[in-house]
Amino acid sequence: MGATIYGIKACDTMKKARAWLDANGVAYVFHDYKTAGIERARLEGWVRKAGWEKLLNRSGTTFRKLPDADKEGLDEARAIALMLEKPSMIKRPVLEAGDDLLVGFKPDDYAQKLG
Repeated sequence: MGATIYGIKACDTMKKARAWLDANGVAYVFHDYKTAGIERARLEGWVRKAGWEKLLNRSGTTFRKLPDADKEGLDEARAIALMLEKPSMIKRPVLEAGDDLLVGFKPDDYAQKLG
């Protein structure tokens, strides 16, 4: 089964996830959403599957630098708009493999879903 991993090339967590995929012989395509962006339809699909709260990276520098007014009262529509405007606010990695969607990198989760 092929997979697509979404994230940012320089991210340490991305490097760990890609190393795991390589070491376990999982074929994948890498999509750098910092340089290539992310399509609204794909992001909305992820939100339906995983929830915007799980996808929005609140601990990252980009989110922390937002004005307080942008952080307050977040809802799904505002979170999607922020993630489209600044894709580095999307938690990484996001891995699509068949019908599975994994957000973040946990080796046990990858092993369970990708064998």
